[in-house]
Amino acid sequence: MKQLLRFEQVALFTLCWYFFTETGFAWWWFLVWLLAPDLSMIGYLINTRVGAYVYNFFHLKALAVLLIVAGYIGIAPVIAAAGWLLLGHSCMDRAFGYGLKYTTGFKDTHLGVIGRGNE
Repeated sequence: MKQLLRFEQVALFTLCWYFFTETGFAWWWFLVWLLAPDLSMIGYLINTRVGAYVYNFFHLKALAVLLIVAGYIGIAPVIAAAGWLLLGHSCMDRAFGYGLKYTTGFKDTHLGVIGRGNE
């Protein structure tokens, strides 16, 4: 089951990459910005609670979908591209076993504890 779920995330990641290019940006911009959502880890410099909230906000698939829809409705390709990038990044994280964070610590995720065979 775990492998099937990872395959699903990889498939969604691939679709995000494709649709990102459909917004008018070159394919390689997707790779350039792919890790940008992880800058949200800076919240952990304050404390684990703030870190988890900030990190989770930028890793919510719902936020990505909202940006995609807003970009297409508002005819703003850069907003839609940001949404596809966020969604792709979240799918990549899930495929590697990194989930949304609990406030108890960075390694405590909704997919399990990072580093204990969940990657």
